[in-house]
Amino acid sequence: MTSAVALFAATMTLSAPARSDDATIQKWIDSEFQPSTLSKEEQLKELQWFAKAAEPFKGMEINVVSETITTHEYEAKTLAKAFSEITGIKLKHDIIQEGDVVEKLQTQMQSGKNVYDGWINDSDLIGTHFRYGQTIALSDYMKGEGKDVTDPYLDVNDFIGKSFTTAPDGKLYQLPDQQFANLYWFRYDWFTNPDYKAKFKAKYGYDLGVPVNWSAYEDIAEFFTNDIKEINGVKVYGHMDYGKKDPSLGWRFTDAWLSMAGNGDKGIPNGLPVDEWGIRMEGCRPVGSSVERGGDTNGPAAVYSITKYLEWMKKYAPPQAQGMTFSEAGPVPAQGNVAQQIFWYTAFTADMVKPGLPVVNADGTPKWRMAPSPHGAYWKEGMKLGYQDAGSLTLLKSTPPDRRKAAWLYLQFIVSKTVSLKKSHVGLTFIRESDIWDKSFTERAPKLGGLIEFYRSPARVQWTPTGNNVPDYPKLAQLWWQNIGDASSGAKTPQAAMDALAAAQDSVLERLEKSKVQGECGPKLNKKESAEFWFNKSAKDGNIAPQRKLANEKPKGETIDYDTLIKSWPASPPKRAEAK
Repeated sequence: MTSAVALFAATMTLSAPARSDDATIQKWIDSEFQPSTLSKEEQLKELQWFAKAAEPFKGMEINVVSETITTHEYEAKTLAKAFSEITGIKLKHDIIQEGDVVEKLQTQMQSGKNVYDGWINDSDLIGTHFRYGQTIALSDYMKGEGKDVTDPYLDVNDFIGKSFTTAPDGKLYQLPDQQFANLYWFRYDWFTNPDYKAKFKAKYGYDLGVPVNWSAYEDIAEFFTNDIKEINGVKVYGHMDYGKKDPSLGWRFTDAWLSMAGNGDKGIPNGLPVDEWGIRMEGCRPVGSSVERGGDTNGPAAVYSITKYLEWMKKYAPPQAQGMTFSEAGPVPAQGNVAQQIFWYTAFTADMVKPGLPVVNADGTPKWRMAPSPHGAYWKEGMKLGYQDAGSLTLLKSTPPDRRKAAWLYLQFIVSKTVSLKKSHVGLTFIRESDIWDKSFTERAPKLGGLIEFYRSPARVQWTPTGNNVPDYPKLAQLWWQNIGDASSGAKTPQAAMDALAAAQDSVLERLEKSKVQGECGPKLNKKESAEFWFNKSAKDGNIAPQRKLANEKPKGETIDYDTLIKSWPASPPKRAEAK
């Protein structure tokens, strides 16, 4: 998903000395690993542990791979070098496009040949990893085979995304290495303009502010596009998106767009029994995607989500947006002529606060803010409200045990408390509660447009990755851009496109069921029933999905003042027991 944010792909091959000593460790602590949530004395102890645990693997050449984003570039260029010097393990960290990571991962899983010793791949594959039986369950590994190479200072409970990487069997299969969410982005300076506020209130009867629902988002888009029209002589738009039939269009929708509309059921991190892809689960088994099998991929909420996407892009986005990909559309809001964007990744934060941009003040503070996403007409309290990427540490059973141990040391090193706070400042992709609440981010928060406030807020838990319902992410994810692209291009209606997507997903589930390759948690399709049967059953069972079509898909708009919202969030971290 995030490969489109990348500036380039690179590979860093690092040589390692024969041994390290405390002077080498101290050099890295003083020169690179500041700030840290640990004291320098605690950092020294943790790094001494890594040096000692690595002694059996000195001189080995270990290969690890990740996709290309700023966080991983920092790991490949800086942290891999530090690890090599401290441990004597020759660490090669490749950074390549995300699609290539998934392809190479599939190659190793299918062939059994060791392509890489350690992987950093999206937690979207959690349903794939736990079903195929080729991925190491880290919770078992850390207590068993890998106990001697598991950092006693790791503190797994400090990781904010571990629920994303825990399977239905209760085991942790991956550990987050970087995380970022898709949120709502808007021009704070325009939204607080007294003249605009008065005009909006006069027209719509409520205040211009952060939209709570899609109705308000639509009203704001209409207002800036067709009422304000120009600011300082520049044509402005009330919305930004992209629509080219391209693999990146798939992320636009699998990254929880349907859940924002109200597709699926209640449940965090993913709806049960129906998730945000519209896939129904019974126990640990996927049983259908289409409404006729109890799913929701082609239900009224999903069709509404596609309809609104197309309508807003046509009416309120710059004309060129329809032909853009994710990477082409990403920089547009920073050019200064877009009022708001409902689907905006926080991975763009660093690029949005660069001095000299039209959206940055002279003092370095942003003219924009980010806030929680508005929800669609079908959404109910208790549902997820958006997507959070979680590139996560992963080990495969096909990797030889000694190479796996050496790789596990490096993977832990790049998420260790010694280095994670500094890494968070570089990439702004938080994984630890202790980093989020560190005073260094309290000081930096005013220049990050609401990023810190969001990650410190109780709302954060409603943004989650793809979950356990998706049994084969690589096979299913590619279906989305191909089918929804037909709606985006006008070749099909939203209903026809989602009918085709639901049928295609059911076809993949059926093939997996017949192959029996995924065992007792593999798909087992429900028999086809009428939509009315499933509407009645969801109501009878006290569930939501699939929902009937609403008589009114545009309730009254609702907004909240941004500054009021921020003040309502807690100012201190939640208390928890320290775990090592």
